[in-house]
Amino acid sequence: MGNWVWGFVLACSVLLGGPAQAQSGDARILAAREALRTGDRATLERLASQREPHELDAYVHYWLLFNKLARPDPPPVAELEAFLRLHPGTLLAERLRGDWLRRLAKDEQWPAYLRLYAALERPDAELRCHAWHARLRTGDATVSAETAALWTEEVGNHATCNPVLQALARSGAVSSEQVWWRIRRQVELRDPAPARTTLQWLPASEAPALASFNRALDNPGPFLDRLPAGLTARREGRELVLVALARLARENPEAAYVNLMRLRAQLDADQIAYAHAALALRAAYRQSRQALDWFDAAGTIPLSAEQRAWRIRAALRHGDWGRVRLGIEALPATERDSAEWIYWLGRAHQAQGNGALANELYERIAGEHHFYGMLAGEELGRLFTLPPRQGAGQTPRGGADNDPALRRALALYRLDMRFDAQREWNWALRGRDEAFLVAAAELALRHDIYDRAINTAELASNRDHFELRFITPYRQVIEPQVQRQGLEMSWVYGLMRQESRFIAPARSSAGAQGLMQVMPATGQWVARKIGLPNYSQRMLTDPDTNVLLGTSYMRIILDDLDNHPVLASAGYNAGPGRAWRWRDERPLEGAIYTETIPFDETRDYVKKVMANTVIYAALLDGRPQSLKTRLGTIAPRTDGGS
Repeated sequence: MGNWVWGFVLACSVLLGGPAQAQSGDARILAAREALRTGDRATLERLASQREPHELDAYVHYWLLFNKLARPDPPPVAELEAFLRLHPGTLLAERLRGDWLRRLAKDEQWPAYLRLYAALERPDAELRCHAWHARLRTGDATVSAETAALWTEEVGNHATCNPVLQALARSGAVSSEQVWWRIRRQVELRDPAPARTTLQWLPASEAPALASFNRALDNPGPFLDRLPAGLTARREGRELVLVALARLARENPEAAYVNLMRLRAQLDADQIAYAHAALALRAAYRQSRQALDWFDAAGTIPLSAEQRAWRIRAALRHGDWGRVRLGIEALPATERDSAEWIYWLGRAHQAQGNGALANELYERIAGEHHFYGMLAGEELGRLFTLPPRQGAGQTPRGGADNDPALRRALALYRLDMRFDAQREWNWALRGRDEAFLVAAAELALRHDIYDRAINTAELASNRDHFELRFITPYRQVIEPQVQRQGLEMSWVYGLMRQESRFIAPARSSAGAQGLMQVMPATGQWVARKIGLPNYSQRMLTDPDTNVLLGTSYMRIILDDLDNHPVLASAGYNAGPGRAWRWRDERPLEGAIYTETIPFDETRDYVKKVMANTVIYAALLDGRPQSLKTRLGTIAPRTDGGS
């Protein structure tokens, strides 16, 4: 049921003395939200003028002020300031500051912007960019140093940063070389449109024609085949060749390499090295051994974070532990100290006979209950076992039950305003100690708000509170299907926890629905496959039907993918055909297969599903568990696969 329909039904039920969960004043809150949606300022004014005790009364006043800020009239400064004084430290005060700041930025009221911005607790990317712009417009010369990372690493910045970056480029605070590097990085993105914006920040004497730039971006093969005479005599012409090579490499790295070899005499050494790095990344995604040679040919040219990671993964995929070690050791410290690279550096040292050093690295993360921590523990001979319950301290449950922000969140959940409820809940947790967080997780669990129970308990500690972090709701629905399909309960729970956090009405941006996030097309296909009568898409939100379809699909892809849970987990997320193609021509360690999955989302998904599975198995079976055994070995790719 859509939110507005549910709101209407609930409002009517309140007015007519309906269900017990509806409370006095709910109808006013729902009516105000509908007035906000339709822009009905008169109704908002009337409802805000009414005084009724309700946890969400402040929302009615906030919505009215939001409506006023969105109008062309001057902002009601006195009303805004009064609201901030009346609700200090609340989420709504933070949100109202953000709304007011956006209006000040639109009106270019930069001194006022900076004064208000100073009180903001958690600025988002848009507001940070506006703050840089405000400082630049008020004469702050330190902005250039703070935005340095945006030029080469954070090239997908919020669009509101563009005026700042443009001003810095045109003032000479940033060199043309930095602008070109930013363009290169943006050209490598899936959507290179931001590169067209950055191109305009070059001095006119150094910029290529936009039409030529677009041809290199949009039709790189024909562009390289028909280069105008003398194009590469100038820097901008050579950069166009690099643009075309980088774009062509996304579709055909081998063809891009042939063109690079043909044109290399017209490029300088750094440009050749950059081109090799761009080609190497694409070859690494395709799991081609050529990536190793191309990364070597890139030499010491600066690599992006993505290229640095895939230089290591390419070496890992092909069993070159020397390159794995060198690649990790060359990472910036902030990247090198992640659990991922600590584990693989340990494996590299172990493969090269440095067992003592490997064990030191494993010990750094072996007590952490995640994918790499479990693997590191097993390298030290320790299977995963649940630690003894430690408890959270002596804070009484009422500390969470009576917290105003959590009470507002529960009221919002009651009214099916899940987005606002989640924001209010998360705001209540900031800066809280472990005891309060555990009490809040228990509160969420008592109200069947499973995702907040899990996430809040994880925030409390990633080493404890497994009974809250790995809950087993809907067991009466799940267990019969698990038995019918011959699946492992811990794997099903591990996958479902990752898919939906057990929120039955969950819906992804791609359209996946329900506890097991079944796509409509997949649901229809599985329903036909298993002979489910009278199937319709709306049945995906029914837990029983969703679990039936999801577990049936798990069984189908498990049968098609060597009965291997790593392949099937990857297939559930990205499609069984991709999971099959990502195998190698030789047997591959399951952990290495997982680490070299070319889709970021799927790689992270498989790691979390498999780690979840191990923890659920320990909870359900009461015995030590091995992640390495579950990861196993991935059989070689053969012709005629899925």
